Amino acid sequence: MQSNLPVPPLSAHLGYWLRFVSNHVSYAFARKLADKGVTAAEWVVLHELYGARAVAPSSLADRLGLTRGAISKLADRLVQKKLISRENNTRDLRAHTLALTSAGAALVPILAALADENDAEFFGDLSAKERTAIERALKNLVTRHGLKSIPMT
Repeated sequence: MQSNLPVPPLSAHLGYWLRFVSNHVSYAFARKLADKGVTAAEWVVLHELYGARAVAPSSLADRLGLTRGAISKLADRLVQKKLISRENNTRDLRAHTLALTSAGAALVPILAALADENDAEFFGDLSAKERTAIERALKNLVTRHGLKSIPMT
């Protein structure tokens, strides 16, 4: 049974436009990262470990708003790519920490430059005032809704 209530077009919703832009920004960045052999989720983990000492996976999961299982899978992939190392705790054999390898540490600034490049491609034509207004509005929404999980894609 179909209702006779009016249905606005998708483009009538602000969420539509946010997702429209977000998808294109994220996809372009994902392609740039793929050229360097990492995913967006792996980039977030590498970035979080950059400049840090060895970090417990549980601490990393909490900081990123991910499950311990998700961190474990990401860590496995990054260890396999030799971008992070997993060190066992000598006092507690069940525990371990994660840290960037020298290759991982060297890659992070390259990936950060790609993130800057991607931002410039999509937002570089905005005036400083427009950019500040968009950023302020989005940060207000994050705060107002108590959003915690870091975007991974």
